Amino acid sequence: MQIAGSSVLLTGATGGIGKAIARALSGRGARLILTGRRTDVLEPLTAELDDARAIAVDLSEHEEIDRLVSEAGQVDILVANAALPASGRLDSYTVEQIDRALDVNLRAPIVLAHALAPAMVARGHGHLVFMSSLAGKTATPGTSLYNASKYALRGFASALRAELRGSGVGVSAIFPGFIRDAGMFADAGVTLPRGVGTRSPEDVARAVLAAIEHDRGEIDVAPLPLRLGAVFAGVAPELAGSVSRRMGSEDITHRLGEGQREKR
Repeated sequence: MQIAGSSVLLTGATGGIGKAIARALSGRGARLILTGRRTDVLEPLTAELDDARAIAVDLSEHEEIDRLVSEAGQVDILVANAALPASGRLDSYTVEQIDRALDVNLRAPIVLAHALAPAMVARGHGHLVFMSSLAGKTATPGTSLYNASKYALRGFASALRAELRGSGVGVSAIFPGFIRDAGMFADAGVTLPRGVGTRSPEDVARAVLAAIEHDRGEIDVAPLPLRLGAVFAGVAPELAGSVSRRMGSEDITHRLGEGQREKR
């Protein structure tokens, strides 16, 4: 898929990772449609980039997604990046907060794909990118809701890729690990243990470009030890969980949940 000249809808453009993706896509010559809730961040970002426009939406509101699709017009590439942290123990959530997390993290990407993919197929070209996480491959205590949404998004992307094979429309999932200076841990002010490898928002943005341009099904954005750890968790989840607890994962996720409580 050629990015230059393509109309790209990017959700979650106001976060650190979203801004890096927007700048990378703009550098490739995309015509950008940027979405987010924070107009104070969205509008300056739009003004900074060439050929970009903004549509402020709250993806937890079902009718807002319909409005977004209507106002966006033709979309050649979807980058479904928006997500709520959804960190913290399940019993600390209200049902309304559970609904909101699942609406933003899972329902919105699925509904956007449902709305946009048929026209892409009719034109014979397009690409759908879904921002999952290594938390979509490795479960940790204190992030059950976030794990649920990211595991599900991985399954959705994989199955949709198989459904659209041969149509000219690609589907990709991106799996960031720990991202420095942006994302959940940075927003919550949680310091990771010494030696834990990180990647930058720009690394995630480069993965998005590679996924689109080379039709990659899945791309991990993490150092090799974390990528191997995700593979190990898929083969031996109980043993991987035991190792994770010994390394202090429960304390980290507790602090993360407390630091992100106001974003539910």
